[in-house]
Amino acid sequence: MNILMVLTSHDRLGDTGEKTGFWLEEFAAPFYTLKDAGATLTLASPAGGQPPLDPKSDAPESQTDATRRFQHDAGAQAQLATTIPLHAIKPDDFDAVFYPGGHGPLWDLAEDADSIKLIETLYRAGKPVAAVCHAPGVLRHTRGPEGSPLVSGKKVTGFSNSEEAAVGLTKVVPFLVQDMLTENGGLYGKADDWHAHVETDGNLITGQNPASSEATAEALLNALGK
Repeated sequence: MNILMVLTSHDRLGDTGEKTGFWLEEFAAPFYTLKDAGATLTLASPAGGQPPLDPKSDAPESQTDATRRFQHDAGAQAQLATTIPLHAIKPDDFDAVFYPGGHGPLWDLAEDADSIKLIETLYRAGKPVAAVCHAPGVLRHTRGPEGSPLVSGKKVTGFSNSEEAAVGLTKVVPFLVQDMLTENGGLYGKADDWHAHVETDGNLITGQNPASSEATAEALLNALGK
């Protein structure tokens, strides 16, 4: 069971002067859920090397059992520091892909041609594609086999407009995940803000927010029959 995890390489939060990147819980919880289930994990990012960590996700109030486990796991830290450049990834080598969120993917992965091709190739091969929180934004320009938006007519979720408003970044992000999914024909569903929620539609699996990280990975394992 070879699973690819794709992280952002983008570290600037618009024009705010603040840093962003990937959200630690949204990486750590799926990483260990998949690893503990026996998956072989490969990490990639557009630029390769160490992906930028959103500093807010490393704050004391954002810590979870999974993030604490990661902070004491030298092997996982070394693997994260040496992600493979996305252009070097061969989709046929993997059974599924998982995209952790954080705001970073809205700027780079949503527009990245290698990421778009990867998702479309895996999906057309009948392999699961999973993304959590802001990472469903990577589906923005993806197309299904018939040429329509990949999310069109499918049950999906992602970081909600009300959650984005709660963190005060509605006017900072390049697009709102909920609006994009809806505009592309997705059947958007959500739970109350900050509550876990996952939508599974065939091999497309999306989670709403950080609280949904582990459940999104579990849904991916279910899609793989594990």
